[in-house]
Amino acid sequence: MIAGDPSLKHWNRVRRYASWMREVHVEEWSTLENDAFLKLRLNSPPGGWFPALQRLSLYITETNLPHANLFFSQHLKEIHIRLSWYWRISGIPPDILPVIASTISTLPTSSLQLLVVRTRDPRVPWEYFKDSFSSVILRCGPSFMEYISPVPLSDAAVNHLLQLPLLRAWSTHDPPPCCSTSSFPLAFPPLEELTLREGAIHGWVSLSKRLESGVSTTQAVTLLSKMKGSLRSLNVETLPGFIIDTSFTSLVQIFRNLVNLDVAADCQDEEGKEVEGQCTFKLNNDDVVGLSMTLSQLESLVLGHPCSRNVCITTVACLLPISVHCPRLRKLEIHFNTTNVIEDFKNISEDPRFQELRLLPKCPLTYLNVHRTPLTLDESGFETTANGMTDIFPSLRACCGLEYIWNRLSRRITGLQRV
Repeated sequence: MIAGDPSLKHWNRVRRYASWMREVHVEEWSTLENDAFLKLRLNSPPGGWFPALQRLSLYITETNLPHANLFFSQHLKEIHIRLSWYWRISGIPPDILPVIASTISTLPTSSLQLLVVRTRDPRVPWEYFKDSFSSVILRCGPSFMEYISPVPLSDAAVNHLLQLPLLRAWSTHDPPPCCSTSSFPLAFPPLEELTLREGAIHGWVSLSKRLESGVSTTQAVTLLSKMKGSLRSLNVETLPGFIIDTSFTSLVQIFRNLVNLDVAADCQDEEGKEVEGQCTFKLNNDDVVGLSMTLSQLESLVLGHPCSRNVCITTVACLLPISVHCPRLRKLEIHFNTTNVIEDFKNISEDPRFQELRLLPKCPLTYLNVHRTPLTLDESGFETTANGMTDIFPSLRACCGLEYIWNRLSRRITGLQRV
């Protein structure tokens, strides 16, 4: 209808339907031809095509980019942006970058609550869009709740964002603004989900420690007081070599209501080569026990991707308190040394310190991700290890690892479950 030459009656019908719409998805593979967009622009009603639109999902392509504002509405509450798949292969043409930036700068924000950029291709020059996205954030009002994007923000935009009272979810690649803590709000907003990526991690962790140790003279609370009770999900996406030690976990433990803690640290680079130095996991069994006792609400726990070094000082003994103290846990990924795994399981069953823990209810974990953890077992060792694992995790179905021996162990565990 739109691509042809419809009558005035048909256009009026299209306008009427469009005026009712609350949600629109502009997909890459179903985009209209350029002449169709031109007809839409020529026949646009005075108040725009979608005056009541509240949710827009926009796949920006070379064809629809000049006409993206046809889908803008002052009532937009949610905006999801993606970039064309073709640009991920060939790169964004340089002459298109200013057009994208200009389009982003005109996004309506009077009712905006959520702004998400789904594309995370590292080849995209995200820094180029810093000014345009920062200008959008600086225009956001107190109703704004979520900013998830690989695009960096200016210091002014970050400071503005942290003063929005309803902010619930935020992801950042950048370190904190280069300013004193006195320029921050009286208290951080009650964030529920925080994602720290790459260059942001060390700066924000360091700042959080300073804010937690410094007390406001007027309120006798730290700037993190609200966030300490509200945070439910903490995601740390690191570069290889990030150290997981008590300096990091002691800060994490102030967020006692965490449901998800995901530290995507890796002892190997993207090509699978080991990073120089030792395993980046520096916790011992007692450290893990303390963490599990503090974060008892956890449903998902990832403390780095286990590596093949087998030099960490944690053992399978740390798994038992995790299972007991985190009764809701369904996902687990953690380093543990398997050099003396048979003796370690025997110690759990014989050591009186574990007697009480062994009798308490355990978490409903079904899959344990062991990643690259090595394992060497003879036939009797399979029996001991399978029994030990199911004693700690009664619902366990499989140990998911890259080495085939874990598959054999999983089959043994499955057999025990059937019995």
